[in-house]
Amino acid sequence: MIQAAWIPRAIILGLFAFVIFGPLANMLMWAFTEVWYFPNKLPVEWGFDFWARVFKPRGNAMKSLFNSVFIAVFVVIICLVVSIPAGYSLARGRLPWRGLILLAFLLPQAFPSVAVFINIARIFYGMGLNGTYVGVILVHTVQGLVFSVWIATAAFSAIDSELEEAARNIGASPLRAFFTVTLPIAMPGIMASAIFVFLQSLDEFTGTFFVGVPDIVTMPLLLFTASMEGNYQIASITALILLVPSVFFMFIIERFLKADVLAKVGN
Repeated sequence: MIQAAWIPRAIILGLFAFVIFGPLANMLMWAFTEVWYFPNKLPVEWGFDFWARVFKPRGNAMKSLFNSVFIAVFVVIICLVVSIPAGYSLARGRLPWRGLILLAFLLPQAFPSVAVFINIARIFYGMGLNGTYVGVILVHTVQGLVFSVWIATAAFSAIDSELEEAARNIGASPLRAFFTVTLPIAMPGIMASAIFVFLQSLDEFTGTFFVGVPDIVTMPLLLFTASMEGNYQIASITALILLVPSVFFMFIIERFLKADVLAKVGN
């Protein structure tokens, strides 16, 4: 009876693992496949020829990777410059309509992304920003501010204001109290927001497609092109390249974002 009771749980657990790891396993197989055709259940030939094609100069992968990282770094810098003072003001200052201000940063996520980016592309075309790094960075920044401002606000809200007041009572100016007390304590949350923004920019496709194509090609665009051409090996290799920093940084985020910070989001 005890063994029979475990059968449904084992089936559910197996199905759950298949849903999560099945697509990843298929992607891994395609990344190292040379020949795979129906009705074979597994690749006929394995190898690294497609990896060599991806990293050749004509493969465009290295340039796309550079574009993705270059854009993501600038997006992080801009978002931090905006979110640190904005998050501190929203957490500490008695601003009117504080809730509406926070909701305003969510507006880009409230509408279908295709409709939003089509209209942004039309505006940018009139400004000469289509097909430029500046245009793509601005589009990614609009998306990244959602993470950076909300997480920065939560990080500053989680800090006891009496710590800052104590520093000011012993002679520290408001600016010095902020840089020596408040900001260092909030830094884990701010770093987590920076990582979120970096990963969001690294994986952003829709905005880059409407604003950057054909002059700015990033890794997600390269993956999309390979998939549409039926080149599943190239698409899988590109996806693996994007997966590595995502998994690595998510472990870091898990260490940075504590429960007390998350509890302050939206408060």
